[in-house]
Amino acid sequence: MSRTRLPLLAALLLLALAAPALPQPGARPAARPAPRLQPVAETRLLMEGLAAANFHGLERQLKERPRQPEAWAFARGQALLLAETANLLMMRPPRNNGQEAWMERSSELREAATALARDAASRDFDRCQKGVVAVANACNRCHQTFRVPVEIVPFEENKR
Repeated sequence: MSRTRLPLLAALLLLALAAPALPQPGARPAARPAPRLQPVAETRLLMEGLAAANFHGLERQLKERPRQPEAWAFARGQALLLAETANLLMMRPPRNNGQEAWMERSSELREAATALARDAASRDFDRCQKGVVAVANACNRCHQTFRVPVEIVPFEENKR
């Protein structure tokens, strides 16, 4: 072998040894572990920042029949955020014996909010108003079950 080819072959050999192994054709890449669902915010923050905020927004939007298509879409979005909040609540069951009731009450909220979102999508004002009451009732059943001293009164006139 000539002296000019020797450094070139040495460099190629070094690159081959230093480079990571390439997968063989048809080989599957190494599986990564699936991400775990992990609660980030405290339950109280979900209640104040998501559930209460979106519920009161729905009350304002649906106190009277929305005139603009955007208002209906916004109400639908707020109802969907309430339904997703219920999913987030399911990730935070109490550590005591109340886990089954927690899941039932969270499911009730999700169902009521999902139905309200459907009614808002179809712009059915009467059903939407009943839906706001159904969401409030789902919240209140949970609060009563877990002795939370908060009552949700839909379309209450004397709010601060």
